[in-house]
Amino acid sequence: MLAKLTSKNQITIPKDILSKIPKVDYFKVELNDGNILLKPVKVLETNLGDIRKKMEDLGISEDFVAEAVQWARSK
Repeated sequence: MLAKLTSKNQITIPKDILSKIPKVDYFKVELNDGNILLKPVKVLETNLGDIRKKMEDLGISEDFVAEAVQWARSK
C-alpha cells in the first residue's frame, strides 16, 4: 500500500492497516535503518488534582519528587 506525504508533512494510514490494531490516538515514531516505524501508544488520562492531593496526604513535596527524579536519572 502507498501513503502520500502531504505538504504539511502528514500521512494518512490506510484503513486496512488501522483496522488490524487497537484504536489509538498517538504513535511513537522511530527511525530504524532508514525505515520509519510507528508504534501505537496508549495515553492514560490523569487528574493532577488527585495526584497532588495524594502527595499531600502522604507528606510528599514537589521538591522531594524532583530530587527522586534527579536521583533516578543519575543511575
